[in-house]
Amino acid sequence: MKWIRLTISTKSEAVEAISYALTNIGIPTIEIDDPNDITMTMEKKNKTDWDYIDEELLKSKDMNEVLIKVYLPEDAPYEEKIIQIQNSLNHIKQFLDVGKGTVQTDVLHEEEWANSWKKYYKPIKIGKNIVIKPSWEEYTSTDEREIIIEMDPGMAFGTGTHETTAMCLELLEKYITKGNIVFDIGCGSGILGIASAKLGASSVIGVDLDANAVKVAKNNVNSNHVEHIMKVYEGNLLDVVNEKADIVVANIIADVIIELSESVLDFLNPKGFFIASGIIKERLQDVQEAMTKNRLDIVEIFEEGSWCALAAKMKE
Repeated sequence: MKWIRLTISTKSEAVEAISYALTNIGIPTIEIDDPNDITMTMEKKNKTDWDYIDEELLKSKDMNEVLIKVYLPEDAPYEEKIIQIQNSLNHIKQFLDVGKGTVQTDVLHEEEWANSWKKYYKPIKIGKNIVIKPSWEEYTSTDEREIIIEMDPGMAFGTGTHETTAMCLELLEKYITKGNIVFDIGCGSGILGIASAKLGASSVIGVDLDANAVKVAKNNVNSNHVEHIMKVYEGNLLDVVNEKADIVVANIIADVIIELSESVLDFLNPKGFFIASGIIKERLQDVQEAMTKNRLDIVEIFEEGSWCALAAKMKE
């Protein structure tokens, strides 16, 4: 199968606004290529993590340039999407520096895409005991407390290396207790739901609007042998769930989190937690205000690079 890759050149401060615009025009899943993520990962890694970096990944890279990549099937009306993206960029640049603000188009085979980026992705430890292991990499644990999550993100978001995902994993590790029910909104590759299952959740439901992400997540659920705990559905949380959870986790963007804060209590048990990430620092105050307005108390905030994540619960 062939895919059309649309590559948007921008800056960190415009990533969230562009991501939200892409969601609004029907593109829920994107890839963010930020050179600073690589250097930050190297700075944070543990001694037991991979100990090298392919220097070619950083050569000739503008460290201020972020690439947002979108993948569309070749038979999709991608010309229309390009026009919509460019119109969105023209609107956003009125109030944010979008950098180059260009959209580049190229065609690639699915297997070409699937293999070209794997040099970026190595085993890495997150939090106290979580190890994210790419399915094609070798890793031997020397600590019986480690929880190994084997991932092949395919064409879905969620490798664990991005700050937003890593912070979610750390918060889940802290707040999940054995037997919890967890909802993962915008589950992408399924990494957060799988982590929840391995951390002791008794039931996990992952939902995503992107059919390809749902397929990838189901494959990863099976690879990690948690299919008896985690189920993945295509659609909206409102459409597929009629029960309540102890933890609702969403690694999306600030605007969607603000919208979710209006209804998330309908899906949370009284002492449950809403864990949210994907919040750029400049939007943290907006999210905090929305949480307060919607009867949520923020109990903890994490910050990494330009991003924030938080844990909130119902006001008593």
